[in-house]
Amino acid sequence: MTFQSNQIYIREATNNDIGYMINVENSEENKPHILPWTEEQHRKTLQEEDSYYLIIVEKVTNRNVGFIILRGLTNTNKGIELVRIAIEEKGKGIGKEALNLIKIWTFNSYKAHRLWLDVKTDNKRAITIYKKEGFTLEGTLRECLRVGNTYESLHVMSLLKHEYHNR
Repeated sequence: MTFQSNQIYIREATNNDIGYMINVENSEENKPHILPWTEEQHRKTLQEEDSYYLIIVEKVTNRNVGFIILRGLTNTNKGIELVRIAIEEKGKGIGKEALNLIKIWTFNSYKAHRLWLDVKTDNKRAITIYKKEGFTLEGTLRECLRVGNTYESLHVMSLLKHEYHNR
């Protein structure tokens, strides 16, 4: 897959990108909102037939600015999970552009029926973006993540093919 917008393009990731992805996950801005994976977890998942790893590249500088992990490529129900979208610098619209490119790929190229994700309930910025982009809150997985000595909750959100095409 190589999709592009005015500001970015998205390319397939390789094993050489794993160090970059780990650094982005562990940044001060991203770490509270995700559970960073080990190098081994990334290497294993990158090789799975069901997964799709993508790097977001800024066109002007040709610099990596984030990454995306999708799962569900072998799902007979045609549901794609947006496992992770991690952006280096917030507030530039890169995440929104990347999400739009993922929606185009999911519904127009891959012909999926459903794009879904989970997001920590305290990640207000991401939740706002997902809602603006047409995702519906399906429910909350209460205190399902153990983070240190506390538990955190996740919202499950989705966008269906007909909702995407009606927007």
